[in-house]
Amino acid sequence: MLKFTEEHEWLKIEGGVATVGITTHAAEQLGDLVFVELPEVGATFSKGGDAATVESVKAASDVYCPLDGEIVEVNEAITADPSLVNSDPQGAGWFFKLKLANVADADGLMDEAAYKELVG
Repeated sequence: MLKFTEEHEWLKIEGGVATVGITTHAAEQLGDLVFVELPEVGATFSKGGDAATVESVKAASDVYCPLDGEIVEVNEAITADPSLVNSDPQGAGWFFKLKLANVADADGLMDEAAYKELVG
């Protein structure tokens, strides 16, 4: 099940843990990424908290935590090679895994059709 936020993050939720990344649309808008800073494993965030930072040749941008939860894993591959986010933003370019405080909160996020409508 994929869910999307208005801030252009995607979530794939499996067993109460969400894999989180930025959407293809966001990666295209940012351009070539040159730096990614990820949160610490064990860190807890509230929905909307600044969880990660990306820098591209165009700008720096925050990646927000889409729901309340605890970071249980980060994708070190994208800190070593930020271009993975550009080449496969909704696959190998994921950012972190978030153990959700309340899985039902994901019901308030957009599905793929609603997100596609948002970005036109």
